[in-house]
Amino acid sequence: MERVGDAEYAVMEVLWAEAPLTAAEVADRVPRDKGWSVSTVKTMLSRLSAKGLLTHEEEGRRYLYRPAVVREDYVAQESGRLLDRMFGGRLTPLVAHLAERDRLSQSDIDEIETLLKALRP
Repeated sequence: MERVGDAEYAVMEVLWAEAPLTAAEVADRVPRDKGWSVSTVKTMLSRLSAKGLLTHEEEGRRYLYRPAVVREDYVAQESGRLLDRMFGGRLTPLVAHLAERDRLSQSDIDEIETLLKALRP
């Protein structure tokens, strides 16, 4: 599965939330701060389709786009790539890195503890 840039990811998030959509509908749903035109969104939709991450079907004179990959599968792949590249495939150094940089809130810590307790036999 090919990787996507931040802009393409914003388009994917729209389509993971609701699909199928036309290019104009996607443009209406991307965050306003992006300031993208329909033309810009169409370019990203074409790139994502070429990467095999979107499919489209014709409806009259317009295309309806939908994700070809499940969000959870894409996130799992990207998470794995990050762990492999930055932390040798190990989760503990990532968590330690986040803790050292004050990136873990007490709520995060509580959730991690609950998850670990549930995983123990």
